[in-house]
Amino acid sequence: MAQQLLMPKATAVWLVDNTSLSFDQIADFCSMHPLEIKAIADGESAQGIKGLDPILNGQLTRDDIEQAEKNGKLKLKLAPPKVRVPEAKRKAPRYTPVSKRQDRPNAILWLLRNHPELENAAISRLVGTTKNTIEAIRERTHWNSANLVPMDPVTLGLCTQIDLDLEVEKATRGLPPKPEELAEEERLLSASQTENWVSAGAGSRSSDREDGELDEAAVFAKLSSMKGKSEDEDGDDR
Repeated sequence: MAQQLLMPKATAVWLVDNTSLSFDQIADFCSMHPLEIKAIADGESAQGIKGLDPILNGQLTRDDIEQAEKNGKLKLKLAPPKVRVPEAKRKAPRYTPVSKRQDRPNAILWLLRNHPELENAAISRLVGTTKNTIEAIRERTHWNSANLVPMDPVTLGLCTQIDLDLEVEKATRGLPPKPEELAEEERLLSASQTENWVSAGAGSRSSDREDGELDEAAVFAKLSSMKGKSEDEDGDDR
């Protein structure tokens, strides 16, 4: 990709204000028309735009500007970047070895049965197939439908478990939970409630036992006082 000037109009403003370069030189460097540069110099255009120093961002050097100022026919050129950013490579379709291509229909059938939430594009990324093949297996119009056996694509080596988990996570994101997941959540909640009830029951029994001990002590104290009173009355009679 060809290198481009960063913010050309702001750069032109800075060059007009800070250098003695000709309008043609600035226009050629900023990919603008000389009349636009003249309008900037006359204050008719780019009002309010803050100039951008091309020296600070590494797109020009001070020596380049000084040489161009001395020679009006010299054209400015962008300085080569100090850091090369690698271009993003386009992801090619997944390659499937010839020895494993015959297993793809079985893997597609397994995915359709075990992960119906996956779209055709996701299945294509996992096993490297086409939409037409997926639809044919889904609708049982594939030429070999009678002999297909569902087989895990991870076991077949057509994809990794991580790739499969990522695709499933993307497909299920935002979907309501499955009935079995709701049942499992209810079971865990029921178990938690039962545990809380047992703990609460044990606490109540413990408090009842403590209350019983207090009542028993009070009864013994009452009996002792009554016994003492009876002995005193017998002594008075004698």
